[in-house]
Amino acid sequence: MYTIQANESGTRSIDIDEQHLLTIDRYNLFEGLCDSVGIIDEGVLDKLKMTVRSLIISSDGDKDLLDLCCDVVYHNNMKAYGLRELIRLYAKWVDKQMVPEI
Repeated sequence: MYTIQANESGTRSIDIDEQHLLTIDRYNLFEGLCDSVGIIDEGVLDKLKMTVRSLIISSDGDKDLLDLCCDVVYHNNMKAYGLRELIRLYAKWVDKQMVPEI
């Protein structure tokens, strides 16, 4: 279980579990999400919400995708800052997955 900070002051947070990260990876949700400048704002969060909504409709209600939607993407505390933190967490998680075990 991971926790991301959802606002700059640190008073709000969102819990992220391994399955959420696996679902983000399976659906490549962050692929092409940001424009070439890389700024993550409320428009980028809205784009993610619309993408997830479309995937849910086309996937006949994939439970993992629904959980990601309810627990993270549409969480009351999720704002652009939280999305930035989620993307950072995801990048670290992917890097950790790529390290071979010795």
